[in-house]
Amino acid sequence: MKYTISLKSNRDFQRLYRRGKSVARPNLVVYATRNRLGRNRLGLTVSTKVGHAVVRNKVRRRIREAYRIHEGQFRQGYDLVVVARVRAASSAYRYLERDLLRAAEQLKLLTVPQETEANP
Repeated sequence: MKYTISLKSNRDFQRLYRRGKSVARPNLVVYATRNRLGRNRLGLTVSTKVGHAVVRNKVRRRIREAYRIHEGQFRQGYDLVVVARVRAASSAYRYLERDLLRAAEQLKLLTVPQETEANP
């Protein structure tokens, strides 16, 4: 990830849970708040409820990759925490990616709004 730092300290996660704005989607919940760094920081949380270690790491990799691909569309200067829900373990990558982008759009984190899919 070119423009993003990992968010690792428990204090930062707790601050986001308390003060950040959040959006819940079927596969994940995104918390966001501004920081004073001018760069984004991304934290991922995948509970043991999601599955054993292999499953949790798979979900983490998928969310991280979805963020990495669209990183250039995100506004800079935000702390983000993505919390995977149990349903994320059985969801395809495209649904995780879709939920991440829609949550970011609802939080006004995207510089270019996403085009909505046409329903036939």
